[in-house]
Amino acid sequence: MQSTQPLGEMLVSLGLISSDQLQIAVKEQVRTEKRLGEVLVSLGFCTEEDIARIVARQTGVKMVDLRKVQPNAAALELIDQSYARQNKLVPVRLENDTLVVAMDNTSDVMLTDNLQTRTGRFIEVVQATESDIMEAIERFYVGSTSEDELIEELTQQAEESGGKGGEVTTEEESPVVKLVDQILLKGVKSGCTDIHIEPDTNTMRTRYRIDGILQQGPALPKTLQSSMIARLKVMSNLNIAETRLPQDGRFRFLMGKRSIDLRVSTFPTIHGENVVMRLLDKGKVILGLEHLGLTPKNMEQFKRAISRPSGIILVTGPTGSGKTTTLYSALTYLNNSERKIITLEDPVEYEIPLIRQGQINTKAGFTYSSGMRAILRQDPDIILVGEIRDAETAEIATQAAMTGHLVFSTLHTNDSAGAFPRLIDMGIEPFLVSSSVICVIAQRLIRKICTDCKAESVPTGEELAKLGLADKGRKYKFYKGQGCDSCNGTGFSGRCAIYEILMVSQPIEKLVLERADGPVIKAKAVEEGMMTIFHDALIKAVNGQTSIDEVLRVTYTGR
Repeated sequence: MQSTQPLGEMLVSLGLISSDQLQIAVKEQVRTEKRLGEVLVSLGFCTEEDIARIVARQTGVKMVDLRKVQPNAAALELIDQSYARQNKLVPVRLENDTLVVAMDNTSDVMLTDNLQTRTGRFIEVVQATESDIMEAIERFYVGSTSEDELIEELTQQAEESGGKGGEVTTEEESPVVKLVDQILLKGVKSGCTDIHIEPDTNTMRTRYRIDGILQQGPALPKTLQSSMIARLKVMSNLNIAETRLPQDGRFRFLMGKRSIDLRVSTFPTIHGENVVMRLLDKGKVILGLEHLGLTPKNMEQFKRAISRPSGIILVTGPTGSGKTTTLYSALTYLNNSERKIITLEDPVEYEIPLIRQGQINTKAGFTYSSGMRAILRQDPDIILVGEIRDAETAEIATQAAMTGHLVFSTLHTNDSAGAFPRLIDMGIEPFLVSSSVICVIAQRLIRKICTDCKAESVPTGEELAKLGLADKGRKYKFYKGQGCDSCNGTGFSGRCAIYEILMVSQPIEKLVLERADGPVIKAKAVEEGMMTIFHDALIKAVNGQTSIDEVLRVTYTGR
């Protein structure tokens, strides 16, 4: 059934965006002359899937998930790849004389008419996201050269050149370029965060970190080592001749419409240079408090904390635990025309429209401490400093909070309560810590059960004992993934965050003034009703989002 309600109004009425976010997006739309849906996605207010579902409802067309669609040879023969890419569409299937085509803009009548004339078939349009369409084009129109064929061709070249792996080349049709592109493409499609290229004695293996766990990729012949690593160095603008020292670089990889930034690190080993690439896929980042997975109580506390006019809000957790997403989501929630928001980051991972973002440049003397001093002269309301690394930065952040600014930052501690002793150890006086810090959030990422192979699971007595549910655990239902093609046999697909939010109360302030240890502060916070990371993970297991063994893997500390 079609709907006449405008896109923005529908998104607000469904709770997918706020009225303030819609106003910001409309102003940005006027400035950029882009479609409203594109602007909302670029601002991180909602996802492409959100927009596609609403557009499908408006137009009355069906929504299709191209990730679950297999290529149809008969349909692909009717539309060539360049035409599909140019017009952001992909043929799905041919049914008698009707060609089903997935489009991002299903309202484009001229394009539909042109397709009908071009193919000589009736056209049925279905709705899909632009990113899914462009990825499907790459997957459906597969070239004739497979990964195995490329490896075989490169191995033969290396043997002919005496094991040197061939010349360094940037030619797009070169086998080594194609092979590197396929490895990168596989990494992006799998949703991995890191790609590892690891030389060994006789082989060179590839591994992908997916949902926080390293998974094995194809093993490559040792003879390809020099040409593969040289190609990656060329792409990253690194010194090809330097193999004795570590190097850092970055490059951008285009996959359809998506632009993925890769940070590259090389490390010399006894078997050759090890290469690790960190993928920063802006298209995958969804900003907004509603996407963080906070429980209702945690959401209420978090909103209350970030709505304060001044103070320090700290987010703690290991590298890769989603701290940046949490901080950016908070800034997106607070972002409006009445506030000046400035960030200081190392590096800027994702650009947020309408927010002034600064990037550390240590070589030029632009450090966290010097940057913070400069920011205070920029008349900010809200400041984000990427990390409190030293006493000077901590002192300036405290001063900023005490002079009417709201300051967001991160700290490396194991839990929320450990942030207070850490700041005091840096040299900040306890009375300044207790009066400036208003909230500390600790977080981890936990894998979600694959919905395609989810099944009920009965935990063992030992598992229930570790969870503290030995007496009452049997009354709950738990689940796990059995492993299928969708999740590459792991039983998991995607991750969500688990949190503990410590709100600073008068009793907590008193303990900080007394220089109490972290465990003492944590015990008081729990007494006051704080939900620990462990209990947040347990709730997600009871709700069927994750499994018992995953809860234990991420949170169990031998309690």
